[in-house]
Amino acid sequence: MAVTDTFRLFGSELSPYSVKVRSYLRYKGMPHEWIPRSAANQAEFQKHAKLPLIPLVITPEGEGLQDSTPIIEHFEAKASGPSIVPDDPALAFLSALIEEYADEWTNKWMFHYRWSYPADCWATAERIALQMMGDQGPLAVAQARAAVAERMTGRLGFVGSNPVTRPLIEASFTRAVEILDRHLAARPYLLGGRPAMADFGLWGQFYEMATDPTPGAQMRTSAKHVMAWVERMVSPRAEGSFESWNALSNGLMPLLKQEVGVLFLPWSAANAAAIQKGEKSFEVKLAGAVWSQEPQKYHARSLAEIRRKYATAKGAAGLDKVLGEADCLRWLA
Repeated sequence: MAVTDTFRLFGSELSPYSVKVRSYLRYKGMPHEWIPRSAANQAEFQKHAKLPLIPLVITPEGEGLQDSTPIIEHFEAKASGPSIVPDDPALAFLSALIEEYADEWTNKWMFHYRWSYPADCWATAERIALQMMGDQGPLAVAQARAAVAERMTGRLGFVGSNPVTRPLIEASFTRAVEILDRHLAARPYLLGGRPAMADFGLWGQFYEMATDPTPGAQMRTSAKHVMAWVERMVSPRAEGSFESWNALSNGLMPLLKQEVGVLFLPWSAANAAAIQKGEKSFEVKLAGAVWSQEPQKYHARSLAEIRRKYATAKGAAGLDKVLGEADCLRWLA
């Protein structure tokens, strides 16, 4: 391909959604330029971005694409190479559901550890400040670091991280790491020999946590298979085929039962209901514990999208049986 066929990806190493898209582009062999978002490229970013959010992909034709899942779905419909969507429509939906859980629930882990633990907070603020202001000298970096730390710790409540929810968030992370470490001991990717949509979504969050002091230390100590998968997904490649649900169920059903059906989908429904009622905050019991936070407007649209995908896939053989067993069905139907 000529240089003119290169995609431009504006992002940050600190953004799980940016690295998620980069990993996908690498997997597909799509020529791209990785552009760390900074003040130096503000003009070009604003020219193509409809929202002040990363990742932003600028296509060779000059089209600006945002939001990691739609970006990947846009390219997946066009790109050659091994598909990230299994031929089995039931498995394809389960992959999309796990990706949704990753984007909207496991992000709570990442954000919580990153901004509520002092060591993680200051390490991350330093990295962001260096990316944004590194060319303006040490004083500008120091000022930016303090500003970033103050702003982001102030946003912990937005993802639901507070003293009441802290134990639930941290227990969820520990449990999911244990489930996934057992599952990944027998295969390179979540659904078998090649990455699926579920891999890209979950990996973006785990990649960030692997680079942060507190969750990174926990993963390196107790989850060697998860860490190997994190490293593999930096530049993933097809090593085989997708497995069948029968082969995957022992490893992934615990994630669906103990995380997606018990925590993520009930939280999603409560969040959507609070937005519909115009409430300033909401409270819901998750796994016997109280969860309270202000509603997340974006996620209500995200829930509507996964319900739309379910409506399309619900006739797939075996899907409703799996979702019913995992206590997911009632939140999607």
